[in-house]
Amino acid sequence: MLVLGIESSCDETGVALYDTRRGLLAHALHSQIDMHAAYGGVVPELASRDHIRRALPLTQQVLAQADKTLQDIEGIAYTQGPGLAGALLVGTSIAQSLAFALNVPSIGVHHLEGHLLAPMLEENPPAFPFVALLVSGGHSQLMRVDGIGQYELLGDTLDDAAGEAFDKTAKLMKLGYPGGPALSKLAESGKPRFQLPRPMLNSPDLNFSFSGLKTAVLTLVNNQPQLDQETVQDIAWEFQESVTEILALKCMKALKQTKLKRLVVSGGVGANKRLRQRLNSEAEKRGATVSYPRLEFCTDNGAMIAFAGAMRLHAMQQSTPDYSFSVRPRWDLAELKAPA
Repeated sequence: MLVLGIESSCDETGVALYDTRRGLLAHALHSQIDMHAAYGGVVPELASRDHIRRALPLTQQVLAQADKTLQDIEGIAYTQGPGLAGALLVGTSIAQSLAFALNVPSIGVHHLEGHLLAPMLEENPPAFPFVALLVSGGHSQLMRVDGIGQYELLGDTLDDAAGEAFDKTAKLMKLGYPGGPALSKLAESGKPRFQLPRPMLNSPDLNFSFSGLKTAVLTLVNNQPQLDQETVQDIAWEFQESVTEILALKCMKALKQTKLKRLVVSGGVGANKRLRQRLNSEAEKRGATVSYPRLEFCTDNGAMIAFAGAMRLHAMQQSTPDYSFSVRPRWDLAELKAPA
């Protein structure tokens, strides 16, 4: 089955073609970062309008890359949620319109399931079951994954997500938008100098909390007589150490609790070099393995949606296509069920 995947949940338009026999054939992505940078964050209306402009040209681009035509498509997957309602509606309406015109089945994909399964696109995909760390600007969750649609929530953030904490902390230090990657880059030149808390590091559960850490950074910044480059680098270093230590320890606790030996890390923060160093080191000590998607698939992309949709479409029994649609800006991953 050749499946077209469309991702439009926030500020990136992603389109990809996935073949259930040959794998990923082509993918293309347009990021809106430059457009939103002037506002210091994502403007939902502008995001939606830009998705309208980009989705069809990107679809034509991936078809040309794969040497395919619209008539070759046998199924269409799209991000149904969670995300920005207007942005989701753009991708959903385009996907359902194409599916209706081509008379092929379509399926709405949970955005986080796409991230969760993104490492499956690699040459050596992890086998089920495994523990997954979903860590991004909107989510910080630990899940037990026994198969597609078989997800058990082990731990969640009680307030800010890790990526959100990165971005807000970067904003406190006037690093621009998006601040998370800029903060991580500065941390590479920093050194041990300050001490920040590790919220919930030793709590008996697997939950996270990062809002207090952000407040601690604000207090630290306000107490500096001068916020020069060296000081900013050292604060960034300590902040990154705090977040990555918390994430790594909770992941190891999750592996011990579930008695599993495989960890999968997905989401934008999963691209952080220091986090990968910590996880690889701690997992090796315990005889466990860690799998990541390639860097370009850590952030939002069409490939993960095409793959997740293909897995579900391939498993579905034949039925009359339903081209009505709705979007789910809020959608709990635990609500998903395994394909029939």
